[in-house]
Amino acid sequence: MRAVGFRANGGTEVLELLEVPEPVPGPGQIAVRVAFAGVNFAEIQHRRGEFGVPDGPGGLDVPGLEISGTVTALGEGVAGPEAGEPVAAYLPAFGGYAQVVVADTRFVRSLRTDAGEVDLDQAAGLPCVFPTAYGVLRDAGRLRGGETVLVHAAAGGVGSAAVQLARGLGAGQVFGTVGSAGKIPYAAQLGYDEVFVRDGFAERVAEATGGRGVDLVLDPVGGPVREQSLSVLAPFGRVVAYGDLGRHGEWTASVRDLWKGNRTIAGFNIGDLARRRPERIGDYLSQALRLLAAGRIRANVTEILPLADAAKAHELLETGTGRGKILLTPA
Repeated sequence: MRAVGFRANGGTEVLELLEVPEPVPGPGQIAVRVAFAGVNFAEIQHRRGEFGVPDGPGGLDVPGLEISGTVTALGEGVAGPEAGEPVAAYLPAFGGYAQVVVADTRFVRSLRTDAGEVDLDQAAGLPCVFPTAYGVLRDAGRLRGGETVLVHAAAGGVGSAAVQLARGLGAGQVFGTVGSAGKIPYAAQLGYDEVFVRDGFAERVAEATGGRGVDLVLDPVGGPVREQSLSVLAPFGRVVAYGDLGRHGEWTASVRDLWKGNRTIAGFNIGDLARRRPERIGDYLSQALRLLAAGRIRANVTEILPLADAAKAHELLETGTGRGKILLTPA
């Protein structure tokens, strides 16, 4: 089967289109013929070496955290989903940039929901992004009804999901920041009350909230953005860190400042959740698929590229020129 992988860490030039053996599902797994694979920033980090050197079979790692497709085979002890059923799956150990993947059934959900069936292309952008958005808002962020939210990287995959879910979870105002003015029109149509360029966002947030600040900040950027986010918190406000898009050095907050200012910094990592509470990811994926089928959320797929163009997809994310959700298709 065809797959895109890398044998050494580095830039997009290390990605190779290869022929590799088709995987066979083991106990608790199913095999899925991939229709679409979502592209996420964590896959860029994987390629660059931020998760370690390639250690897959033959020294080859295949990126890809989320897919949609059709079940082709069941591993030992697996009763369902049945062969031929359309599914979406989160892949905590990567592997999605391929024609066939094996997936742990705890992270797999059928596209046939009680609200209708979800299209394969729309489903592929949910398994990593929407459970992450649920996690930063509900688990780490402790969002309550009526609270004000600020979402950094508002035009990205998680940002596009977070604004929709924040509304559904009862948030009051939802603001966003983007890296350049050119992204504001796209982000604005996602449902934000206002979208600001990230440079100078603290002043804009103060103006928009009458000096009160926000209750919750979702930050995948890090560095100075994370530090400045503390300054826009209302009393008992929280900053949730869930990435480091800016590749900044380690930043340390003063516990005294947090204590004296009634502020909190929390963290969310979907990989850790997959290891310790895997059932929660499956539950969140089920909820997202049901909402999508009911027309209450959008997947915001903006571009579908052939598998051979995985390097182009990475460039769009890495340079900050991409918007919404980018998919690859091995067909």
